Amino acid sequence: MKGNGAEDSSPMPPPLEWKFSQVFGERAEGEDVQEVDIISAIEFDKSGDHLATGDRGGRVVLFERTDIRDHGSRKDLEEEDYPITRHPEFRYKTEFQSHEPEFDYLKSLEIEEKINKIKWCQTANGALFLLSTNDKTIKYWKVHEKKVKKISEMNMDASEAVQHDSIASSSMTSPQRNLPNGGCSEEPYNRLSNDLSFPPGGFPSLRLPVVTSQETSLIARCRRIYAHAHDYHINSISNNSDAETFISADDLRINLWNLEISNQSFNIVDVKPANMEDLTEVITSAEFHPTHCNMLAYSSSKGSIRLLDLRQSALCDKHFKMFEEREAPGSRSFFTEIIASISDIRFAKDGRHILSRDYMTLKLWDINMESGPVATFQVHEHLRPMLCDLYENDSIFDKFDCCLSGDGLRVATGSYSNIFRVFGCTPGSNEATTLEASKNPTRRQVPTTPKPARSLSSLARVVKRGAESPGIDANGNSCDFTTKLLHLAWHPTENSIACAAMNSLYMYYS
Repeated sequence: MKGNGAEDSSPMPPPLEWKFSQVFGERAEGEDVQEVDIISAIEFDKSGDHLATGDRGGRVVLFERTDIRDHGSRKDLEEEDYPITRHPEFRYKTEFQSHEPEFDYLKSLEIEEKINKIKWCQTANGALFLLSTNDKTIKYWKVHEKKVKKISEMNMDASEAVQHDSIASSSMTSPQRNLPNGGCSEEPYNRLSNDLSFPPGGFPSLRLPVVTSQETSLIARCRRIYAHAHDYHINSISNNSDAETFISADDLRINLWNLEISNQSFNIVDVKPANMEDLTEVITSAEFHPTHCNMLAYSSSKGSIRLLDLRQSALCDKHFKMFEEREAPGSRSFFTEIIASISDIRFAKDGRHILSRDYMTLKLWDINMESGPVATFQVHEHLRPMLCDLYENDSIFDKFDCCLSGDGLRVATGSYSNIFRVFGCTPGSNEATTLEASKNPTRRQVPTTPKPARSLSSLARVVKRGAESPGIDANGNSCDFTTKLLHLAWHPTENSIACAAMNSLYMYYS
């Protein structure tokens, strides 16, 4: 995904064979899932050695990688030709309560504790830093190891302590102090009597306590709280490459923050019209460029992506690039704008491409080409005949995440029935893999693979209408709209994917 013609002659990477790695919080068949336990955010850190998840109960759970801790980094092992046969393994590290339910008395509005987004910040002195947000409040967390001090070798044996304590107490007197005028002071007069004499060698059993640090525990401490800056629900947060600032976005505004200043932010995008009746689109996602600290992109409910430059003006009312796919003549319907709304955008690691997810498709954009996406991957084309039913049960408003591999050769997103799709995005690639979030991920493998940037309307099947009848996907499998895989993340340096199915975290590798 370099964006030049020379890459067409390079060999096509073979399709990846995905294998199950781990599952955390596996749900037994028939087991009810508590609403607060459903995972609502997933994010790898920059190194890929740590993974964070957030849930609807306001908790953040951290996992750390274990398969390379004893041998150094994977890159070092590859350079030394060290045989790497084990798949990536993570273990539970710690968890903490990030947000609590609140109530806005001025607006009579309940603010739920659900974690909307998690973003890792730059590490320092062995401590981990991350941002987490619910609908209204962003918090900056520091997670670090703290030594637990224990006192050992206490004073003396219990039997001897009682004996010496009686001696000491009998030798302690509290006489009244005589005053010059013959009166007496009622103040306590504590002083060792001269009758108490210590043996020359002291008490053999008398020892000073010794403080030891035998174990460490992980402590999560909230360093900053960024509140009262958004009138609408926060949908995105994104760290800047300068490691000092970040943005937060709601439906109508994007604010710029400094990590060290929690009581002030700068409004850099405001799409709120003077008359709310004139509102035609809202902000759905926003992200900073991975290397240029002055550039950011945000998507809208109309299916467009705007690229902004903070150097142009303090308030970025005008974009310098806009990416939008033109509507085909005669294709407009009642659902056109709904399914065109972008739920998530991600910059590729090189900053050259942007991946966007709307309800029906994944689209890959080249920031140097505004005329249209360089590749389109059909995800829900088989659901097009069911849009009316999806609208009635609100499934059409589900917001699916998307992600790119670290090398930029593949993209992934989730779908219904706890499945997710992986596509190859190199020119001419026909890789399109369907995997299920289970211990046997390949049982929903698609036999025929589509090519990017081509319509897959021919794969649409006739489905039964009605809320009681599940849809049928392009492979003939039934679609369960109650189980949806909304959140997933790709490891930054390896072909490893973490995805959330309800309260379970599944991990796969290739």
